[in-house]
Amino acid sequence: MTKDIIRYPFLKADFFAALEESGAASPAQGWSAQHLIGADGADDFFMPLYLRNESWGEYVFDHGWAQGYQRAGVSYFPKLVTSVPYTPVPGPRWRGQLPDVQALWHTVRNVMAEHQASGWHLLFPDEAAREALAELPLVARQACHFRWNNRGYADFDDFLAALMSRKRKNMRKERALIEQSGLTIRWCQGAEISAQWWDGFYQCYAMTYYKRGQHPYLSKAFFLQLAASTLAPQLAMVAAFEDDEMVASAFYLLDGDALYGRYWGCTREYDGLHFELCYYQGIEFAIRNGLQRFDPGVQGEHKILRGFEPEITWSLHWLADQRFHRAIAQFCEEEARGVQAYQEEARTLLPYRRG
Repeated sequence: MTKDIIRYPFLKADFFAALEESGAASPAQGWSAQHLIGADGADDFFMPLYLRNESWGEYVFDHGWAQGYQRAGVSYFPKLVTSVPYTPVPGPRWRGQLPDVQALWHTVRNVMAEHQASGWHLLFPDEAAREALAELPLVARQACHFRWNNRGYADFDDFLAALMSRKRKNMRKERALIEQSGLTIRWCQGAEISAQWWDGFYQCYAMTYYKRGQHPYLSKAFFLQLAASTLAPQLAMVAAFEDDEMVASAFYLLDGDALYGRYWGCTREYDGLHFELCYYQGIEFAIRNGLQRFDPGVQGEHKILRGFEPEITWSLHWLADQRFHRAIAQFCEEEARGVQAYQEEARTLLPYRRG
């Protein structure tokens, strides 16, 4: 890994520029930027902050909270959210040196008051961010997502050797389906990703939305702006070709430690192709490049049987109306017990050999 791709990609200025300048994270799409930056515009501190009138694209589901407000005859929206739009990937939630925590809290409270926001929600912080904000009166909420961890595997076969025999055979059968299909699988990274590949990828990506009668929330301009930015070395793409036609593709970002699976799509359906491009190819890539973790995206219990382990993710919340704040604190405490029980149960389904 070269030094220019060590940093967590989703807080880089170029990532936010691509989101906002392409219109994906814009007021028209429900993301009104109120970002906190260093004094006099200095780039020594940046924390994303958005004023929101909906919760779409956040992946921390608070629809029930909004309904509770509505039943009480008050408004849950607008609210303030510290989040990477459309990106439920745990990590740091600010760049640069965090100022005095109480000073940060005072600033956030002022922004809330200015916009009459119901509360502040900080989504998917890593452990360091949670510890840094521990003195604030924030309610912690838990969820369970799935991650693959590299335990020093030499190659994919070495990973398979760590699995129970039946699970290992199932994975080999799934991968054999792709070998028998006649499809060709190819990887490209950074500047090697050609305009033709971007065209093919976007057609595949957009198709996942068109099939559901929706429009994709990210435009081709977003991806092309990433490709032309300093983030280019952190982009990777794997695609399936039938002859010379791209029929499926998956898009990844990476840093010095982890691989992040973000978007996928296909123009034709093939048995096992989603598992191949979004899971198995990602695992191989992580092993090949010495990456320690692979985050394939949210949801999907089918990941468990393919070696992705259940891990707790977090969000932090504060509501100005203390009646609701106390009620949501109690709700999150009760919900956490269910999340932890689910995690323990999911662990029993992992395909790894015991001991």
